[in-house]
Amino acid sequence: MAVASSFSPRQRAALTAICDTFFPGGDGVPSASALGTVDALLDAVAANPRAAERKQLAQLLDVWDTTPLTALGGGGFRRFSTLNQAQRERVLLSWCDSRIPQRRAAFQALRKGTLIIATMLPNPDGSPNPAWDAMGFPGPLGKKADAPAKRLTPLTISSDTHLTCDVVIVGSGAGGGTSAGVLAAAGLDVVVLEMGGYYDDADFDGSELTALSNFYLGAPQATADQSVALMAGSCLGGGTVVNYSTSFRTPDEVRAEWARHGVAAFGGEEYTQSLDAVVERLGVNLDYNKASAREELLRTGCEALGWHVEAMPRNVRDCDQGKECGYCGLGCRIGAKQSVTKTWLADAADAGARLVINTRADRILIESGAARGVEARTADGHRVTVRSRAVVAACGALHTPALLRRSGLENDNIGKHLKLHPVAPAMAIFEHEVRPWEGVMQALYSDQHRDLDNGYGVKYETPPTQPHIVNSFLPWRGARAFRELTAAYPFIAGIGGVVRDRDGGEVRVGRDGEPVVRYHLSKYDLGHMRTGIDGAAEILEAAGAKRIFSSHSRGVSYEPGRAGGRARFMADCDAAGYGPGQCLMGSFHIMGSARMGGMPTTSACDPTGQTWDVRDLLVCDGSAFPTASGVNPMISIESIAHMNARGLAARLA
Repeated sequence: MAVASSFSPRQRAALTAICDTFFPGGDGVPSASALGTVDALLDAVAANPRAAERKQLAQLLDVWDTTPLTALGGGGFRRFSTLNQAQRERVLLSWCDSRIPQRRAAFQALRKGTLIIATMLPNPDGSPNPAWDAMGFPGPLGKKADAPAKRLTPLTISSDTHLTCDVVIVGSGAGGGTSAGVLAAAGLDVVVLEMGGYYDDADFDGSELTALSNFYLGAPQATADQSVALMAGSCLGGGTVVNYSTSFRTPDEVRAEWARHGVAAFGGEEYTQSLDAVVERLGVNLDYNKASAREELLRTGCEALGWHVEAMPRNVRDCDQGKECGYCGLGCRIGAKQSVTKTWLADAADAGARLVINTRADRILIESGAARGVEARTADGHRVTVRSRAVVAACGALHTPALLRRSGLENDNIGKHLKLHPVAPAMAIFEHEVRPWEGVMQALYSDQHRDLDNGYGVKYETPPTQPHIVNSFLPWRGARAFRELTAAYPFIAGIGGVVRDRDGGEVRVGRDGEPVVRYHLSKYDLGHMRTGIDGAAEILEAAGAKRIFSSHSRGVSYEPGRAGGRARFMADCDAAGYGPGQCLMGSFHIMGSARMGGMPTTSACDPTGQTWDVRDLLVCDGSAFPTASGVNPMISIESIAHMNARGLAARLA
């Protein structure tokens, strides 16, 4: 990592004091700063394209180590750096528990950044991080020496470049990759632009540092108020390279709901054919669903309660189903996951499609009301201009609306109707080892509370829990309490109640052209979130958990069999609140910000996926969802892209 040089010594010293308060080390574990966390965190901030957010952090660090700010946090009229550990913790916790949402948001951003990076970095000398041993975590797997060579060959862009084609596709994930495969197979000349790099089996080492630095979207990593952490892929193949391989078809009732939004195809044979084609191309099956210890707890709890539990369909072949699988969200080393890189993009390349990586689209070229290409720029600063007969926007539900706005589209629905499937997990400590980082990523699920009201509710799933995941949701109530929690890491299992959100939020676009995510749980969706926390706790209790806790920042927990029980636990959750920074939520499913529909007054795109504003400009990613899918969205995204791309191919032919 290159050390960020845009921060002053004063700002760096303030951040060092903060990081070392969150993670002071001890018992052979170095402090956060000794591990290199400060430089790594500043590098991540420097890479954020939003100057306003970089400025906000700089301003906070400028005043952090001053007596007025310390006094505001209850530390007296002294500088933060002169306080002892206990006093500094009290100041930080005053921010965590503040009535002011902005202070809570700042705390959570600093907490997550520090704890995730401190437990992700290797020792400065290259040896394993001692924190891994303290947590009982074996660390990264390392690269496979016998990994096959990469199959795809992206274009090399070493100077300003002009390309021409029939269709240029912005984004190469589930939507863009599928679109490329369909359009190239139809004989069209296709160019795919991808903001990230190209990584495959030989690049995957099971390291959180490698994955989060290269395969995932760097910003935005959370909603503007830090209430929901966001995880999205950003590499050739997008989220399909790092997702959990869960492959649900769009539920029939959701298809019917989408059809009522004015897209009749969702309810008919056209979309069914695309679903069938996608499921077949990805090889979706139930053959590799060996339940890990983590999954067996979900099964045990559900069966004890008499609740629904069922095997998860997955797009894998020759899957290890053991140690490898738990690291697959950091890239599948053995090539079992059938990402679009290995399927649709490979098909597209075989048919002559050209792939351009490390290149960000600035705007769509519009002439006489029609899309006629894209202007982009490589990470090295070279301009790439692609002239085309049509454009497919498929850069995800965060960046697609931003691209449309930067290109001058004005439909009011662009950026609106954002859905996140938010989850606030319940976690538990068991008497026996669970080793939550191992085993099939998602082998089982429960739909017990899937339909709480008119098709809206909660789906229970349990993901592999690498340290960056558990550190995102564990409460921090002081360094010693946090060390005690992480020391129990091998015995922890979590269950998430994935909420099908009805009301959602929006993606706004800042003056710098970057997406800004505004999201607040409505009373309706919060009711389902609460049911999900309660239900997950009930499953864990039925599975024999000895201590259960929520993701509330105040550290809400209970021990089954003790006074109060789950009812008291939920009352404590309610008292702790569900606002920004009070309950730590995450989203792996980002949808709906440029949705398809029957009228321009209620949607951004028409029933073919073409924008109402501009001809020959199609949206073919999760942005196009009329409402939340209620299931992991990969198959739905690819099926929409398949259907819309078939229609475009027929038109252009």
